[in-house]
Amino acid sequence: MAWSLPVPNQLKQHWKVKIRDKERLEPPHITVLRGTDVWRINLRTGQFEVPPGGVWSDLPDGLTSTIRDKWVLLCEQWDNMYPHNPVGETVRP
Repeated sequence: MAWSLPVPNQLKQHWKVKIRDKERLEPPHITVLRGTDVWRINLRTGQFEVPPGGVWSDLPDGLTSTIRDKWVLLCEQWDNMYPHNPVGETVRP
């Protein structure tokens, strides 16, 4: 089952941050969703995988700060879901 990070009330109508199911073979990452727009952020490097060339300023400030504040929790949740593909060392964005 996918895991969702709670986001600030003013953003939760349009924005979601998830660790999705069936991604055990992918590099550890979170998926940020707004409607049909998707961003994938690598949990090891803090870099955007999708879209190529994505940057933190593409996301609203409140969402960015929530993700950064909960980075350790996001890594722990990935490790719980995919223990055979742990995050390991990470660069906190």
